[in-house]
Amino acid sequence: MSDRVGIIGIGYTSLQATTPLRSFKELTFEAAQKAYADADIRFNEIDSFVTCAEDFNEGISIFDEYTPDQLGAMQKPMHTVTQDGLHGIADAVMQIRSGIAETVVVEAHSKASNLLTPDWLLDYATDPIYNRPLGFNPHAVAALEMNRFLNQTGIGADHCAAVVVKNRTNALANPIAAYPLTVTPTNVKSSPYFAYPLREAEMAKHADGAVVLVLANETKASKSPTKPVWVLGAGLANDSPTLESREWGKALYAEIAAKHAYKQAAIEDSRQIDLFEVDDTYAYKELQHLAALGLYREPAEAVRALESGETQARGKTPVNVSGGALGMGLALEAAGLYRVVELVLQLRGQAGPRQLPRAKIGLAQSWRGVPTTSGAVVILGSEKPA
Repeated sequence: MSDRVGIIGIGYTSLQATTPLRSFKELTFEAAQKAYADADIRFNEIDSFVTCAEDFNEGISIFDEYTPDQLGAMQKPMHTVTQDGLHGIADAVMQIRSGIAETVVVEAHSKASNLLTPDWLLDYATDPIYNRPLGFNPHAVAALEMNRFLNQTGIGADHCAAVVVKNRTNALANPIAAYPLTVTPTNVKSSPYFAYPLREAEMAKHADGAVVLVLANETKASKSPTKPVWVLGAGLANDSPTLESREWGKALYAEIAAKHAYKQAAIEDSRQIDLFEVDDTYAYKELQHLAALGLYREPAEAVRALESGETQARGKTPVNVSGGALGMGLALEAAGLYRVVELVLQLRGQAGPRQLPRAKIGLAQSWRGVPTTSGAVVILGSEKPA
């Protein structure tokens, strides 16, 4: 049995700050129809379905009960992964490689505009005995980590502001981005502090949207009329769940997940990867994640690459050409899948004005956000692995 798995169809909606006239079902249906048309496949030919959703965000328990209709998954195997969409891709890969299914659909969406008190929901992810009674806003965890990270590495506020400028400027060329903007470092540094040293402009804003991907085994993918993009490797990891025991200066979850993905993809040097789409929920996280992925030995090197233009869209190692979460918007569990959409478009040569001249291997990395230490890495390639 072949271990090769390809993405043969992608469907997605534009990210928007709010979608008052559309339900999550309508967003998901639109994305599904586009994905099936892209893959030239009918819903009844699909063997298994995966939804990535958090019941607390949806306001509904056992959430996979609510997505079969719009995906065409009636009377088919289906389950929910309470994680980011990249975990859903790993799930689909395991199903296909084990022989359980030949084709698997992965779906994730965000209706973040429906959440009136999102920070209250984040409270439920904090320890109920030691942390929750303190009554602090969960985003303060990011501010604490940022403070530790900056002090350990010598990185300054100017560098975090430069990440915001780069990503929101990149989003100007992305028609599905919710928050494209021409911004200057001064604009960022004049933004109010959310919690020192984290400024409001350095925090990604939520957005609504949906993504559906169709994955298939080698036999099915090779027969697809759409050129498949191959899953070279996938890794996921959860670091320490408690605030008191975690490593505050490093993203160990990303480091561990990357090691697994690199091993599967037979990548010995991260420089073999042509473009990166990494989590930038907070601006400092992009720099921290690049170091964790091994692209740079230490965060200070990531800063020098940023200053030299190396991580710009036309630089040697483009990072977040899509605009990242800062430019596209933070799409809850669909955030990682929007990064995969960008990689697939780039590897197919369909990214329009954002198209990179050299795009054969790409990496997508996700983080589930505060207060978690949960992340995943997926590596995609335009050529079938040997």
